[in-house]
Amino acid sequence: MAINSSHQESSSSLLKAEPTKVDLSIENKSGNNLRPHNFDEYIGQKELIKSLKISISAAKKRKDISSLGHLLLYGPPGLGKTSLAYLLASELGTEAKIFSAPALERPKDILGILMSANDGDVIFIDEIHRLNKITEELLYPALEDYQIDIGSGKGTSSRLMRLEINKFILVGATTKLGFISAPLRDRFIHIHRMEYYSKEELAQIIQANAKTLGLKLDEPAALVIAARSRATPRIANRLLRLVRDFAEHSNIVEVDQATCDQALNSYRIDQAGLDNMDRKILSSMLKHYNGGPVGLETIAAITGEDKTTIEDYYEPFLIQSGFLLRTQRGRMLTEQGIKYCSSHN
Repeated sequence: MAINSSHQESSSSLLKAEPTKVDLSIENKSGNNLRPHNFDEYIGQKELIKSLKISISAAKKRKDISSLGHLLLYGPPGLGKTSLAYLLASELGTEAKIFSAPALERPKDILGILMSANDGDVIFIDEIHRLNKITEELLYPALEDYQIDIGSGKGTSSRLMRLEINKFILVGATTKLGFISAPLRDRFIHIHRMEYYSKEELAQIIQANAKTLGLKLDEPAALVIAARSRATPRIANRLLRLVRDFAEHSNIVEVDQATCDQALNSYRIDQAGLDNMDRKILSSMLKHYNGGPVGLETIAAITGEDKTTIEDYYEPFLIQSGFLLRTQRGRMLTEQGIKYCSSHN
């Protein structure tokens, strides 16, 4: 029987990399912050960190922080894009201001942000591919020349004023690089893909955050959690909190492998990091279509899940794990996927 988490996270959201309200409240909680505090504490994304350190060092030597240029991060959610924005500001000795593109609907929204930025501030815009056209075009002169255009008056008496603003650094984050227009993409100097994490990297993150949460957890136990975390730090942190809840509920002081297995099994998260819907997608393809090829709409119909959710959330990890292939004729199970289904019937 599954136990209830004190954080009230539903089993359907446990393995989703998008942040929940609980995630955000704990990730940013003062004194209990699960985010790394400097580049030395940041685990993973080694090539990106190496590149940023070089560019930051050079910008500091020139005594011109803005010469670092703007940064575009793309890749699946939950891999640390927001944390990098905070760390970048910390390394520069400035402030990070965090926003989501869908919230920047009106011109005055983005203009207010740009006018309030101090020299060297990091402006982070998540889901930047969702900026509307007017907001995006207002960014162009700001990104290139640190100027903004403000209109005044109406009708024939209207005029456009160009104002100077402080030099800021934009960090854009997206899960869909192909949805970003070429004019916007060309204004970024640094464009980096965020990579999935290895089990060893996740285990390091889990052990470090276990200490922050006051949980005694050894390396073998951390590897159990890492193996079920879908190669994503945010999910690893979420599962770590659930293991902590289970340990406290069961009066367990030191968490070992057996405790982690028992805890995560109670939430129906298997050793491959798959949940009920993952298993339903794979088993339905095998049972009804002999493993494929199967169209996305057909998979959505037989599983009862929205096709966009399947494509954006479930498929990437199933493909990354080697269970599923996306072909021109449709989705197909791999030999590994067929073997998995056979062993879980």
